[in-house]
Amino acid sequence: MTIQKIMEVLPHRYPMLLVDRLIELEPGKRVKGVKNVTINEAFFVGHYPGMPVMPGVLIVEAMAQAGAMILLSSDEFSGQIPIIGAIDNVKFRRQVGPGDTLVSEVELLWYKSGIGKIKAVGTVDGQIAAQMELTFKLVSQGTE
Repeated sequence: MTIQKIMEVLPHRYPMLLVDRLIELEPGKRVKGVKNVTINEAFFVGHYPGMPVMPGVLIVEAMAQAGAMILLSSDEFSGQIPIIGAIDNVKFRRQVGPGDTLVSEVELLWYKSGIGKIKAVGTVDGQIAAQMELTFKLVSQGTE
């Protein structure tokens, strides 16, 4: 799925849109998304000067956004916004920096009555950069 299609589904925009492309998508089940990390990212200005490192919270957000595509890509969930409720078992194993391609593999563990849970692993060059489980709530745009 191209960035144009992703932008039709996800509500995020620059500088917070952290999915560039989807390699695989099984709606309601799993997704594999890509974030191409460049030196032009706004966060590298201050994190850290002389040693650019993608903030861990943004790695988590990139995985969460890819995961959101599992449901939001279906017409049934059009106009919904995913809100993070809890993040569990987060582990960072490798730094992510300019020139890296962060690949997020995300699986929907369960979903019921507007609440669900995903499991995600983010890799760079086949090495695990981060992993987590995330509980979310889907809300209609303009509410919460």
